[in-house]
Amino acid sequence: MQRTLILETIQKTGEEVKVAGWVHVRRDHGKIIFVDLHDRSGILQCVVTPETKNYAEFKKIKPHWILEILGEVKNRPEKLINPELTTGKIELEVKEYKVISETEDLPIDVSSENLNLHLETLLDYRNLTIRNEKVGIIFKVYAEVLKSYADFLRSRGFLEIKTPKIISGATEGGANFFKIKYFDREAYLAQSPQFYKQAAVGAFERVFEVGPIFRAEPHFTSRHVNEFVGLDAEMGFIDGPEEIMDELEETMKYVLTKVKENCQKELEAYSAEVEIPEKIPRLKFAEAVKILEKEFGKITEGMDIDPEGERLICEWAKKEHQSDFIFLTNYPWEIRPMYIMPNPENPKETFGFDLLYRGVEIASGGQRIHNYHQLIENIKKKNLNPEDFEHYLQIFKFGMPPHGGWGLGSERIVQKILGLKSIKEAILFPRDVKRLTP
Repeated sequence: MQRTLILETIQKTGEEVKVAGWVHVRRDHGKIIFVDLHDRSGILQCVVTPETKNYAEFKKIKPHWILEILGEVKNRPEKLINPELTTGKIELEVKEYKVISETEDLPIDVSSENLNLHLETLLDYRNLTIRNEKVGIIFKVYAEVLKSYADFLRSRGFLEIKTPKIISGATEGGANFFKIKYFDREAYLAQSPQFYKQAAVGAFERVFEVGPIFRAEPHFTSRHVNEFVGLDAEMGFIDGPEEIMDELEETMKYVLTKVKENCQKELEAYSAEVEIPEKIPRLKFAEAVKILEKEFGKITEGMDIDPEGERLICEWAKKEHQSDFIFLTNYPWEIRPMYIMPNPENPKETFGFDLLYRGVEIASGGQRIHNYHQLIENIKKKNLNPEDFEHYLQIFKFGMPPHGGWGLGSERIVQKILGLKSIKEAILFPRDVKRLTP
């Protein structure tokens, strides 16, 4: 008999079916044993009685054993209907079963609703803790973020590309890259698909990529990891940075709308609310610095806003504009990469921006320099050697349209949607300064 998914049993009352999955919970009531079996589609109550074949052997079965069960789908008595389960109106009367896989005694009870584990314990036993229902919810939301992001950009004429992650040099001339042995020479793990997606704009005009990013930065925070999944996009023939922000704004609205529509139960499990902004406010970097000082007494040291400043400016955006998002624009030239377009009206500023969401930067982007000679000059002003960017510069000799784009941190989006304490909770198997396993 072909296997039936648990969710499909709802339509098979009175029929004999074969289901397979993990034992979620076992409850013994006299001679009757109730087992909640779960597979990828849901949970089903299975009733084992003395009439079940090999009934005596069933007493050995423990949570997380994998079973194959043959039985008849029956309606539950009215008073025993479980409204919390999709299959709560039915149950399976077990005729016979087969043990597919046994389990050792588990170090953690992952059947509990809330694990309440220290983060390191949660990650040390990641192979097991991702089986917890509430932990699993994180990755259902994550999957919706990835799907909706790609769906929306495709609908807007963006071509999906995949760029190399083993490269010959540091992408932006920085120091925070991982060096690897590549046959008889050294290579690096890509910090960004930036140069490649710009090259692709020269051929396809609009491109996007969902792929891994590697940053050799020794951070010990709740918002940083050393490998994450970037949601990148680049678009040509733009009139200015506003057009890029418009596109990113519509992208985020679509992603949040789809999460809200398709992940209602998951959001409820985390008491998470998703608010779709009518319009994301835009604030120049210099103005944000003044607001921080005036409204919060926060003095910005150096050329960038620190994490506390990002949190406070988001508080201001929520209060003044009823928005969980805010664009900070016109970032100083000193702290933006050499390919970001300087503001012609104020060369100390650039057409670079960040997008903040609920206190954290989730995206960075801007208009790029598309003129070969201007780019050479800007590289030199950054005290970099144009010869180190030979292949990158080549594309600008062949004609490049005005263009720009962004890089989004996918895990940060999920972290802020669900209110997770650490970004590492939003990653299946995170990699940080100390963690290379599991």
